[in-house]
Amino acid sequence: MKYFGTDGFRGKANESLTALQAFKVGAAFGNLLKQTISKPTVLIGKDTRLSSGMFEAAIAAGLSAYGCHVGLLDVCPTPMLAHATKNSSANAGIMITASHNPFYDNGIKLFNEEGEKIAEEIEQQIERHLEGRAELILPDNAEIGLITHEPEALEKYLLHLKESVSTSLKGYKVVLDCANGASVTTAKRAFEMLEADVIVMHDQPDGLNINVECGSTHPQSLIEKVKEEKADMGFAFDGDADRCIAVDHTGELIDGDKTLYICGNFMRDQGELNNDLIVTTVMANLGLFRKWEELKFKTEVTRVGDKYVYEAMLSKDGMLGGEQSGHIIFKKHASTGDGVLTALKLSEVVASTKQSLHDLARDLVIYPQTLKNVRVNDKETALSDVDVRRKMSEIDHRLGKTGRLLVRPSGTEPLVRVMVEAESQEICDLFVKEVVDIIVAKRL
Repeated sequence: MKYFGTDGFRGKANESLTALQAFKVGAAFGNLLKQTISKPTVLIGKDTRLSSGMFEAAIAAGLSAYGCHVGLLDVCPTPMLAHATKNSSANAGIMITASHNPFYDNGIKLFNEEGEKIAEEIEQQIERHLEGRAELILPDNAEIGLITHEPEALEKYLLHLKESVSTSLKGYKVVLDCANGASVTTAKRAFEMLEADVIVMHDQPDGLNINVECGSTHPQSLIEKVKEEKADMGFAFDGDADRCIAVDHTGELIDGDKTLYICGNFMRDQGELNNDLIVTTVMANLGLFRKWEELKFKTEVTRVGDKYVYEAMLSKDGMLGGEQSGHIIFKKHASTGDGVLTALKLSEVVASTKQSLHDLARDLVIYPQTLKNVRVNDKETALSDVDVRRKMSEIDHRLGKTGRLLVRPSGTEPLVRVMVEAESQEICDLFVKEVVDIIVAKRL
């Protein structure tokens, strides 16, 4: 598809994603909903970046012009939008965010009435309108939709978070890095409701500072703060708070792979892990797969994207799934990755077992890994190039069973991601460089 990728429609504000396009997305989505529902209701949430208000207004206008009632949730995490959509009379939801990207990017994520990422067929129909291949007929003026604010959704979501955790966090000191993003509305309050001693950082969004040297993709300041405060643990979220990267009391990172390991062990011990199954993606560390095999866990592996993880969880009746990047899905409580919920569930394991995150992850051996993103003109051309394929085959042979190479397209940007896992960092760096050098030299 031209506009929609792995996680919605994303682009640079006022360049590859404009207010007019946002209006058309709202109009086309509203028109589709009107075909089966007489008066649809759509909820809209947004993150803190400068352009989010502009896109909120444009999408709301498109929806209401084509007969949908619109409920504005204002600044909120993506998982809150999903939860509110599923647990209300709303027929769909739209989140305005570019997740971990810089402030100048933005995006549009669409959800169905169950709070799940919308089907690709719907995105394809919306693209037809964006490309001028589908005309819409405006409804009678009496059918124009209302636009209202929905402030009660925040309190309902916070109560949901509190009820998802079985134990108090009293006595635990926790540092929260809100990435100057959407978690400023929920993270601190959620942890305080469970009686944790909370220290918050990067919680002053100004429209421009979202994800700037902070959050889940830049955890260094969180590491320093956890050690400085002698905190029990810390958690960093991304711009829309659907992912979480943790830090243990020693300053060591707990990524999505370690989170799955910690929570998977705990849930199995509690009898909450159906069929001992965990769903993850092709990007999960080789060490994690080998540890699961040793412990006799079952795994289901999907392409990258929490959308695909959740689809596999539904089809295989899995209760836990996620990605190395920190998108973790607890199916009992959520239909998408939820960063704050993940932080709370990790804290729950610590409080319930009386073990630190460091000790809980100690037995998991993570293989060295190098990942490099290469900007390309055409992702498919780069991936199918004869010289690139020959080099990949050669490296696969050289690695054998001691590691692996993964080359894949980004679902949201014009990038090819080259990743190698091996027994040493030097081998990882060398093999990644060999593939990247070919792609760059050929200007693919």
